Amino acid sequence: MTSVFDALSHPIRREVLELLKSGGKSAGELADRFDVSKPTMSGHFAKLKAAGLILGDNRGGTIIYTLNMSTLEEALHGFMGRMGMAGGRDEQEEFER
Repeated sequence: MTSVFDALSHPIRREVLELLKSGGKSAGELADRFDVSKPTMSGHFAKLKAAGLILGDNRGGTIIYTLNMSTLEEALHGFMGRMGMAGGRDEQEEFER
């Protein structure tokens, strides 16, 4: 869960996730949206991948990134459960029984 929230701490990484809501996009397509160097953008992609928030598929030399919502949902439910909030993991498990 810590790696997910760490990855979400940067505005560029949050915006990448927003851009991927509509479907997969190439690394170049995403990078063109930001005024940062390619190495910096690669670092952002690496952080998001390490947290499990995005998946990268190499298609003929082009990396296509897609959003992995299940990781984000799991982290949010876990956090909400730890805070005793409605919709947290503990309450969700009770609901599914």
